[in-house]
Amino acid sequence: MTVLDTAIDPCSPGYLECRSAMLDRLADLEEALEAARGGGGEKSVTRHHARGKLLPRERVEMLLDQDSPFLELSAVAAWGSAYPVGASVVTGIGVIEGIECVVIANDPTVDGGAVNPYTVEKIRRAARIASVNRLPLVNLVESTGAAAPAGPPPGGAIARDLSQLTADRVPTVCVVFGATTGDAAYLPALSDYTIMVRGHAKMLTIHPQPVRAATANGRPAPEVRSAPTVPAGVTGPADQLAEDERDGLRLARQCVRRFNWHKRGPNPRRFPPPDPRHDPEDLLTLAAADPATIFEPREVLARILDDSDFDEFKPSVGTALVTGWGELHGYPIGVLANLGGAFSPAETQKAVHFIQLANATATSLLFVQYTGVPAAEEHEAADVRHGAPLVHAVAKSTVPHLTLMIGATPAEEAGGIYGRAYEPRFLFSWPAVRPTEAAAGAGKLPDDGVIDPRDTRTVLGLCLSAVHSAAVEGAEHVGVFRP
Repeated sequence: MTVLDTAIDPCSPGYLECRSAMLDRLADLEEALEAARGGGGEKSVTRHHARGKLLPRERVEMLLDQDSPFLELSAVAAWGSAYPVGASVVTGIGVIEGIECVVIANDPTVDGGAVNPYTVEKIRRAARIASVNRLPLVNLVESTGAAAPAGPPPGGAIARDLSQLTADRVPTVCVVFGATTGDAAYLPALSDYTIMVRGHAKMLTIHPQPVRAATANGRPAPEVRSAPTVPAGVTGPADQLAEDERDGLRLARQCVRRFNWHKRGPNPRRFPPPDPRHDPEDLLTLAAADPATIFEPREVLARILDDSDFDEFKPSVGTALVTGWGELHGYPIGVLANLGGAFSPAETQKAVHFIQLANATATSLLFVQYTGVPAAEEHEAADVRHGAPLVHAVAKSTVPHLTLMIGATPAEEAGGIYGRAYEPRFLFSWPAVRPTEAAAGAGKLPDDGVIDPRDTRTVLGLCLSAVHSAAVEGAEHVGVFRP
C-alpha cells in the first residue's frame, strides 16, 4: 500500500487567491445551470404548472428511486448559442427500482420542447452512453418536433439510435406526456414499452409547419417550426394508459422493475470504500493554479482515490506522465495523468505498456489530461512518430475509458487521445482558466459536463458504476467475472 502524502498548506502564498478565482468561475457555471433549470422562463413554467403538468426535472425526480443520485449530462449544452440553455432536454443517469438507467426528458416549457441541433446531439450522446454501457433507456417525451429555421428536421438519427438499442437488447421505455410531433412521435413506436397519459398524449407523425412565434421579450422571432394543433383523441398505440403524469411515471417504474436486469461487470472490490485521506476542498486551489506552474497530478489523485492509495508504475521513467493503480469507490482503476506538453519516446512506451497491462487485467482506465499548454503549441513541439504507438494502444484498448480534463485549455480545444474522438465512456471537465469558458465548453458538447472539482470523486464513482453494467472484456479470464 502506497499512501500519497500531498498535504497543502492553506497558509501558503496564493492559496486564497487560487481558491477565490475558482469560486468565481464556479459562480459563472452556477449561473448557466440556473438558466438551464429555468427552462422557458417564469411565465412558461407557471403556465405549465397551471395545466397540472410537471417540469422535466420534476418528472425525473419522481421517476428515480427516492434519495438516489442523478448524474445530469451536458446540463448547460447550447450555452452561448442561439438556442435555449440546456438544449430543451434533460439527460442523465439515475437509479430506477435499483437499476441504473439513462433518462431523457424533453422540456416542454422551451418552445414546446422543440428539437434543435444541440438537442439532437445531446440525446444521441445519451443514447450512445446507454448502448455502450448496457443501460436501459427511459424517454419522457413531450415535444413539438423540429425547431430548425430551415432545412430537414434534425432528429432522424435519434430514431435510428433508439432502434439500435432494441437490436442490442437494451430495454427502452417511453412515457408520452403531451402533444408529440415530427421525429419525436416515432419514439413511442420504437420503444419496447410505451405509456401514454390519458387525455394529454397525442402523436402526429407529419412534420410541423413553419409558424412565427414570439420570443420571451415579446419581439417577433425568426420563422421556426412549431406543431399545428393536434386533433383531440389522437393517441396512437400504447401498451398502457396512465390516468395522469404521476401514474405514468409509476407505470414506467413498474416496467423497469420487471426487466429482470442485472449487471454483467464485477462488483466493487470494497464496500463501503474508504474516503481519501486529504480534503477535496483543496481541489479548488489545484484547479485554479497558474497554468505556467508545474502540474502535480498526485495531489489530485490523493483527493479522489480510495484511502489516497496509489501504486505508481515506472515512477522514474518518462516523468512527464504519471501512471499507476488505485481504487475509486471500490472499483480498481488504472490512471494515466499527463503533466502537459508533448511526450518523448519514454512517456509513449510507458503509456503503451501500462495500457496493455490494464487490458490484461480487465481494469478500467482514467485519463487525467492537464492542458496547461495550448494545444497548438503542444502539437508543434511533438514528433508524431513518437505518438503513433500510443494512438494504436488507446484505439485498440477494450476496457472502459474515463477522461477528466484539467487546466487552461477548454475541452473543445484539447483532448488528443484523451478526447471525444477516441470515444471514452465518459468525459468531464473542470472549469477552464479563462472565465467565460466555465460553461462555453459544455455548450458545444465536447464533454459530458463541466463539474465542480470537489465533485470529481462522486462523478467518477457514478461513472464507474455505470460502465460496469456492461461486461468488462477479458474479466472472465482474470477471476473477476460475475455471470
